[in-house]
Amino acid sequence: MALDQSFVGRSYPPTAPYEVGREKIREFAEAVGDTNPAYADPEAAKALGHPDVIAPPTFVFVITYKAAAQVVQDPQLGLDYSRVVHGDQKFAYTRPVRAGDRLTVTSTIDAIKSLAGNDILDVRGEVHDEAGEHVATTWMKLVARAAEEA
Repeated sequence: MALDQSFVGRSYPPTAPYEVGREKIREFAEAVGDTNPAYADPEAAKALGHPDVIAPPTFVFVITYKAAAQVVQDPQLGLDYSRVVHGDQKFAYTRPVRAGDRLTVTSTIDAIKSLAGNDILDVRGEVHDEAGEHVATTWMKLVARAAEEA
């Protein structure tokens, strides 16, 4: 059954703050194979004008994916997560994520469409720091594959 179009535009409450740690940034950079010294060495980051190490551009997915759980677990939406695959991801930054940031995410359903029996859900995540300043916007496309015919 197709997802309810009335959910388009629905926003969910901001997440609890996520404190970004140097070690988490370093581990993430290692995991994705990015050797930029600004991700591990505070002095290298400071030489580039940052107050501390910065995170690779895709790091924010760690917190926006968790925030999107509010959407996919919404029982009223009725999304069958066992059929979901991640279709696309985009990021737009106001500034880099830094060690020491305390970030919250507000998720909003931007679009719902059906295509060949598949439900396609676009979720936007607005990431703000502790002062309420915008850090990044992310867009995640989730595809709930059509149920197989019996």
